[in-house]
Amino acid sequence: MHRILFCVLCVSAVSSYNQAMEIRAATGEDVPQVIPMVRKIAGMHQALDPAKYTFRSDPGDMYRSWLVGQSKSKRAVFLVADAGEKLAGFVVATIVDEIPIYQVEKVGFIHDVWVEEDYRHEGIARQMVTLCVERFREMGVPQVRCDTSWGNPAARELFARCGFRPSTVEMLIELG
Repeated sequence: MHRILFCVLCVSAVSSYNQAMEIRAATGEDVPQVIPMVRKIAGMHQALDPAKYTFRSDPGDMYRSWLVGQSKSKRAVFLVADAGEKLAGFVVATIVDEIPIYQVEKVGFIHDVWVEEDYRHEGIARQMVTLCVERFREMGVPQVRCDTSWGNPAARELFARCGFRPSTVEMLIELG
C-alpha cells in the first residue's frame, strides 16, 4: 500500500498553521465522512447543469454502499486526504470496460474528486489524482479518463496539470 505524506499550509480567517496531510486508501469506515462531500459535489454539479445532474433521491444515500464496495474492490481506486481529525477530500475511480471495437479494452475512470473548501489551493487534489493515476498504472490500465462539467474550468485546469488532455466533448439536448 502506498501512502503519501505531505505538508500543506492551511489558512483560516483566524490563523495559519502547518498540518500533515496523508493521502491513503479509503476504508469502509471512511465512508460516513465522505458522504457529506458527495452531497456537496452533487449539489455543485446540479447547480452547474440541472438538466444533466438532477438526482432521483439523496446522492449521498445512493453512493453509500457503492463507496463501501469500492473501498474493497480490486478494480477501484478510492483515496482520501486525511487531515488527522477529519477527511479533507477524496477521489473515487474504477476500471471500466471499453466497448469491443477499440484496441484499449479497459480504462481507469475518475468518477469524483473533491477537496473541502478550507483545504483548497494546497495541491491536495493534484496529489490525489496523481496517486490515482499511478495506482491505475500499477494495475496495468493503459488509459485514465474523466469527465468534467463544462461550467467547471477549475476541474479542467486540475486535470490538465495532472497530464490529462481534452478528448471528447459531451453535448446534451433537452427533449421534454
